Amino acid sequence: MNNRLFSRNDLVRLIIPLIVDQFLQVAVGLSDSIMVARVGEAAVSGVSLVDTVMLLIINIFTALATGGAVIAGQYLGRKDPKTGCEATAQLFNFTFLFSIFIMILGYLGQNVILYHVFGKIEPEVMKDSRTYLLIVLSSIPMIAMYNAGAAIFRAMGNSNVAMKTSLLMNSINVFGNALLIFGFHCGVEGVAIPTVVSRGVACVVILILLNNQEHELHILHPYPFKIKWNVLKKILYIGIPNGLENSMFQLGKIAVLSLVSGLGTASLAANAVGNNIANFAILPGMSFGFALLTVCAQCVGAGDFEQVKYYTKHMMRVEYLCLIASNLIVILALPFILSVYNLSDEAAQYANDIILYHAACVVTIWPLSFTLPNTLRAAADVKITMVLSIISMWVFRFGFSYLLTMVFHMGIFGVWVAMTIDWLVRGIFFVCRYKSGRWQKIIFS
Repeated sequence: MNNRLFSRNDLVRLIIPLIVDQFLQVAVGLSDSIMVARVGEAAVSGVSLVDTVMLLIINIFTALATGGAVIAGQYLGRKDPKTGCEATAQLFNFTFLFSIFIMILGYLGQNVILYHVFGKIEPEVMKDSRTYLLIVLSSIPMIAMYNAGAAIFRAMGNSNVAMKTSLLMNSINVFGNALLIFGFHCGVEGVAIPTVVSRGVACVVILILLNNQEHELHILHPYPFKIKWNVLKKILYIGIPNGLENSMFQLGKIAVLSLVSGLGTASLAANAVGNNIANFAILPGMSFGFALLTVCAQCVGAGDFEQVKYYTKHMMRVEYLCLIASNLIVILALPFILSVYNLSDEAAQYANDIILYHAACVVTIWPLSFTLPNTLRAAADVKITMVLSIISMWVFRFGFSYLLTMVFHMGIFGVWVAMTIDWLVRGIFFVCRYKSGRWQKIIFS
């Protein structure tokens, strides 16, 4: 194939920083959980519960940023960077206003989150959850704007900037955690305060970098504060279905957590630790997913669907090899990783079992469920991915979680089995949609 939009070197320059960025984020999550484990299992459980809600909120803004990145990337593929910059401005305008609204809503609804979403949890876990929640809610506008800026850089094929900014953010977070927890002997607030500070710094840095007028996509001068609905609606066309999909996905996980919380503190702690370790197992897949979205969006903008299919096949093949390598590393390092956590023998055994099972499923079905649909999203085929994902989430993940834990008494392991059943169903749906070719008819004018 001649005249490829992305050479092998272009892909390497795009993917490697993404992998480093994802590694940094996961490593910080792991270090957070290890450090807060020194406070006790209740603290681990409390932070894990709140992080699940925060992840739901962050996913909404990540989906919105994805919509902006796809539209801006399509304009770059059409050699129209000026309109791409207008799309960037509209993404920032809407993200800022919406993030302020969500932050206020979170503070007003804190009791709903703590007492109704989390279900019945032990008093000590509730105390730590409230402390952590009240602090990290203030970081919502910061992380939302940072995610929007990072997505725009990825749309340009420049993931190096986001990687360096992430390195700065995560370094502040880790050193802040260590200082407050080990130096000042703080509890969960020792994890929460550095999170807020690091996100604020990252937000400022990414906006300053985007102010450089030499970038293809940049902050316009003078800045258009007015909402332009003709541009914004294209972003929301992708962002809203993607946001609903991510929200329903995370809400389903929160609903499942209400089942997990009833299994006891050991199961709750094992689930939290398992989630942190599992993030390393899927790390290359997350990076390839971001890269595939960037590449395919520009190919769609250029109207070249043969290149879309070429890059999808090529990048997913490499992704599978990387996932096999990452999961082998996780399995070999698992005894050491578990040893650094302050877990009971029961919780450690639970975590060991679910990670081994998780690794086997990641190297077989995870890419079909989470990477392949990014090709569809890049072509604005977002409604079908939203519907299929929501149905699979609630019918298979939540339904089987209840069945396997409450009826077949499989405990926390049953929750993870239900999760992978959801993966399998989603993967089958997305493969069928991709093979049908109907997504190729969806192009923005």
